[in-house]
Amino acid sequence: MLDARHVAAFGLLPEDEDDARLLQQVHPPGWQPPAPRNPYNLVVLGGGTAGLVAAAGAAALGARVALVEKHLLGGDCLNTGCVPSKALLRSAAAVAAVRDAARFGVRLAGEARVDFAAVMARLRRLRADLSAHDAASRFAALGVDVFLGHGRFTGPRQLQVAGMVLTFARALIATGSRPAVPPISGLREAGYLTNETVFGLTACPRRLGIIGGGPIGCELAQAFQRLGAQVTLLHRGAHLLSREDPEAAAVVQQALRRDGVILALPVTVLAVARREADRVIHYQDARGQRHEATVDAILVATGRRPVVQDLGLEAAGVAYDLERGVHVDECLRTSNRRIFAAGDVCSAYKFTHAADFLARTVLANALFPGRRKASALTIPWCTYTDPQLARVGLSAAQATAAGVAIDTYVQPLAEVDRAVLDGESEGFVKVHVKRGTDRIVGATIVAPHAGELIGLYTLALSRGLGLKALGACIQPYPTLAEAVRKTADLYQRTRLTPRVQQLMGWWLRWQRRGWAG
Repeated sequence: MLDARHVAAFGLLPEDEDDARLLQQVHPPGWQPPAPRNPYNLVVLGGGTAGLVAAAGAAALGARVALVEKHLLGGDCLNTGCVPSKALLRSAAAVAAVRDAARFGVRLAGEARVDFAAVMARLRRLRADLSAHDAASRFAALGVDVFLGHGRFTGPRQLQVAGMVLTFARALIATGSRPAVPPISGLREAGYLTNETVFGLTACPRRLGIIGGGPIGCELAQAFQRLGAQVTLLHRGAHLLSREDPEAAAVVQQALRRDGVILALPVTVLAVARREADRVIHYQDARGQRHEATVDAILVATGRRPVVQDLGLEAAGVAYDLERGVHVDECLRTSNRRIFAAGDVCSAYKFTHAADFLARTVLANALFPGRRKASALTIPWCTYTDPQLARVGLSAAQATAAGVAIDTYVQPLAEVDRAVLDGESEGFVKVHVKRGTDRIVGATIVAPHAGELIGLYTLALSRGLGLKALGACIQPYPTLAEAVRKTADLYQRTRLTPRVQQLMGWWLRWQRRGWAG
């Protein structure tokens, strides 16, 4: 039965049956916590990816574990991040496929119509379906003591939640991050959306202004444009996805423009004002000229801040700051040697998969005399625009800054048969190797399914394999993975120096003479 008050208490909209089903899993009404079984081997504060992985892993190893979450189990990934955003992107991709069908000889009778309410209903249904993996009941069945409420450290070895005190041998802070909202004059008064609220929409804004051209801003700009909004994307950088390879970002930028997104960059947003039902974004370009964009809704996508306030970190002796979050060493230990941190609250890599593997690092170091280092992890990432942009390791700029001399090999998709056949030949695969060797130091892919392809380079980097090893790995034909193999071919051709060619020519001439004799 739908408990509208319980749904509304967690800010979920539109308070439908799927949201109620979600909450029944990740914050059940009337949840009865167990009596504390002090002391715990591990107390986990935060039930997002890092916290859930650590709690389940520790319990499987036989540890006594308590998991504390004040909001929704599953954290940002399940509730307001990866899961709902990728459901939305899939619907947007379907729109683009219909729009572009004529390119492939498919004629459609009449115009396709986007049912935005149905798109969002599908999103909420799938989110609720997947929530069983993060359910309070599931973790209780695994042997984890689940406490739903606001947890605060009250000392270096204890934490309080719902009037109960939990004591521990080790603790993990995994409270994640929240949207960073810039101090733009008039923004709060005008009203705005973030990733925490945008997935509650049931009607598509006719005009949507997005502030921030990072991964979240770019993904949602393309998605909403395809679903029927006129999107204006404002970004302070010279190109979108400022941390990525400029050539790769340019391909994504062109794709957004082709979809109809209006790009304003580089600009500085000065203020936001209400004009009757409209919201007006006032901004200034690089030449100092002022402009305004009139929209119906504003989405703020300007990064994330770690959740560190009101956790009692001072009482626990844990050092932190509001920008970087909890301070940790290479082994993810805080200034209190009994307390560790993992995920967005302490890492620059604010990705679900990074939180997962950081939590595994904590388990080895907190429950056992491990010395695993977070820096030993090879962490790829991907922006799920169309085309996708994925990267692992160093960019060219980072390699230069680190004093690493590199050679770079680029394989355009226009020379990869599968990309040509699919009509998706924009983009490329770019790999950097240590100069004079085949040792990979970084790679960037901008292509359909780049997030899948980057795994080949991630494996090579994490296992010390060179480009020659990737070149020796046979890929099915025709696949996009051939682009990765072709970067190895490019490297191999550089080894065919004039001297090598001369020696090979001598050998082949000798072979011909021997055969003729």
